[in-house]
Amino acid sequence: MIAEHGSISGAGRSLGMSYRRAWLLVEAMNNGFGRPVVEAQIGGRAGGGARLSVFGTEVVAQYRALEAAAALAAAPFLARLGRTD
Repeated sequence: MIAEHGSISGAGRSLGMSYRRAWLLVEAMNNGFGRPVVEAQIGGRAGGGARLSVFGTEVVAQYRALEAAAALAAAPFLARLGRTD
């Protein structure tokens, strides 16, 4: 959502969380990976904001790929659980 909104506060609002919660999650990711996932953008006429770093863009892409692979792998097991025979 940061990539879409260009700010931590906008991303947080769109996800129904406070700015503080969103900022703490960003800080945890930046610290956990040991390099920036999200970078601050210096203000100008439109004000500052935030953006994904090149590394952050790769983190999101890899996470989405992992998510898709997990859903595909889990589908047969979940289907068996949903059967009523």
